[in-house]
Amino acid sequence: FFILTGMEFDLSTVAAVLLVAGYSINDTVVVFDRIRELLRKYRKTPLSDLLNMAVNETLSRTLLTGMTTIFSLIALAVFGGAVIQGFTYALLIGIVIGVYSSIYIAAPILLYMRLPRAPVAEVTA
Repeated sequence: FFILTGMEFDLSTVAAVLLVAGYSINDTVVVFDRIRELLRKYRKTPLSDLLNMAVNETLSRTLLTGMTTIFSLIALAVFGGAVIQGFTYALLIGIVIGVYSSIYIAAPILLYMRLPRAPVAEVTA
């Protein structure tokens, strides 16, 4: 994006890229945590159906969080100065890509890898 637009890639842009990485990883962890919970709850359900349930259950949370962040970044892009322009645009592009990857890429990779379903050990305290 920065090469195509000719915008300056400075230290604030690096901070935005790191922020987006953390944001995307957090969203992916939420989806994988829901998958883990459903694996324990529905042991006989096929993995594709289980992944579909997990993504559907976390879809509203992921979209609402992403859209809230995008709306605030749009306000920052419109009303912010030239100093934070690279930071704002890097976050905007990164959040859109991060939300997309959390919804459409994270869970299908598990299905593609054909991970075996190991028996879940019961935790006793």
